[in-house]
Amino acid sequence: MLSRLMSGSVRNLEREFSCTVRLLDDTEYTCTIQRDAKGQYLFDLICHHLNLLEKDYFGIRYVDPDKQRHWLEFTKSISKQMKSQPPFTMCLRVKFYPPDPAALKEEITRYLVFLQLKRDLYHGRLLCKTSDAATLAAYILQAEIGDYDPGKHPEGYSSKFQFFPKHSEKLERRIAEIHKTELMGQTPETSELNFLQKAQMLETYGVDPHPCKDVSGNPAFLAFTPFGFVVLQGNKRVHFLKWNEVTKLKFEGKTFHIYANQKEDKKIILTYFAPTPEACKHLWKCGVENQAFYKLEKSSQVRTVSSSNLFFKGSRFRYRAGLVPSRSCPSITHGPRLSSVPRTRRRAVHISIMEGLESLRDSAHSTPVRSVSHGDSFIPRSRSQAAEAGDSSAVIADETYSPSDSVLPTPVAEHSLELAVSRQINGAPCSIEEEKESEAGTPMGVEPGELGADSRAAGSLQAAALSEAEQVNKFVLSVLRLLLVTIGLLFVLLLLLIVLTESDLDVAFLRDIRQTPEFEQFHYEYFCPLRRWFACKLRWVGGLLINK
Repeated sequence: MLSRLMSGSVRNLEREFSCTVRLLDDTEYTCTIQRDAKGQYLFDLICHHLNLLEKDYFGIRYVDPDKQRHWLEFTKSISKQMKSQPPFTMCLRVKFYPPDPAALKEEITRYLVFLQLKRDLYHGRLLCKTSDAATLAAYILQAEIGDYDPGKHPEGYSSKFQFFPKHSEKLERRIAEIHKTELMGQTPETSELNFLQKAQMLETYGVDPHPCKDVSGNPAFLAFTPFGFVVLQGNKRVHFLKWNEVTKLKFEGKTFHIYANQKEDKKIILTYFAPTPEACKHLWKCGVENQAFYKLEKSSQVRTVSSSNLFFKGSRFRYRAGLVPSRSCPSITHGPRLSSVPRTRRRAVHISIMEGLESLRDSAHSTPVRSVSHGDSFIPRSRSQAAEAGDSSAVIADETYSPSDSVLPTPVAEHSLELAVSRQINGAPCSIEEEKESEAGTPMGVEPGELGADSRAAGSLQAAALSEAEQVNKFVLSVLRLLLVTIGLLFVLLLLLIVLTESDLDVAFLRDIRQTPEFEQFHYEYFCPLRRWFACKLRWVGGLLINK
């Protein structure tokens, strides 16, 4: 145990460490940063790498060893936030979805939001009705491979792409039909723009779901969107609160409370239960940040808030200054064209996709399987109509909203090879759990021939060692906390005992203490001089007050 602690301490003393950030197009950006570097430094490096100017919509996310997601805080040291040992692996993601993504100034920003929404669709977060899903998938298909060409696109070509957690033959045929007949001639830029305009009209746009349970024990998903706070259960949105209606967010342990004032001074309190206290704290922090981003004009308006727990369970949090954007965001261009970055990568993706389609052409089959406005200044027409009608409940899809169920498409027995090809083409994991492993830096989907037995054993031993080190660190922290609390209580008890013994209370226990030589020595050598000194100071202060 001592050797593991010493090795961890040595690693913590390293002046530099490696950090890998996975971008939205599944490429990786690796850099070396100083041990005391803050999150803002790493974020600025990534934005410079991407030529990204509209930074405020994005954040860096990482997963701790307990599979809990976190957003990297830019004002704090990276090494102090990470619970694992370097090298660190994180992901660039959209943290605040723009209310009107089509109004973004820069093409690189629109393209990154498009990639994020594509991931949301793939993992079941952007759930919608079948008709809308087919249109969104057709836009992606048009942006990726261009116009339909019978010579290049065999029957069932749309089944080679994994757009959703689950596919059906009927949905694939509808996607291909829209792509063939309705989208001819659209450029990739136009298709992506149409995708963004269609996606932002959906009820699940901008939803990053937090699994919880209501007071009856029923599962629910809580989320914060550009337009307010939503609760999803089954295939319905059961609650929708605009940001100007939410008055307070509070958490205690696993319990999360939302206070709101609706029309006619109607006050409501919604209570939900997160799986763990860490998940509840993450939910609360996301809520505070989203409310500050979409509701407030300036970050200085954010109040410092804290939880009411005692002994280390409380949390003080202030939204990082400078993140709330201004109402106007001018377009600034410097260096190479921002669009050159995504277009270059898209051409590489197109080549790999076309190679995959060429290899499968002869075997035709189908596999079933920050903007200008914020808050209420921009609400899509369907949302505004629902808000005016006062209806907080709405049907969001034909099936139950359950992004955690986004596992392998069905069936998998007959089409495992085609599924592997489609996953390779799309370049994304197939489930939220796999995505968490991907963000945590855990290798997955590796063929047996790619790694030998020795390397797999070494990897498992390293993971086991890191897990043991984390457990030891947690144990040491718990012991230190208990020791500090114990010392504090003993100090308070000692002061209380001194006060009681020096008082006039006639108790047998106190009389016995007063008669001991140790107490008499303490009384005459320490307590009496200290009492005379305090009395002198009080008389001096009293004299000054009387003279005034």
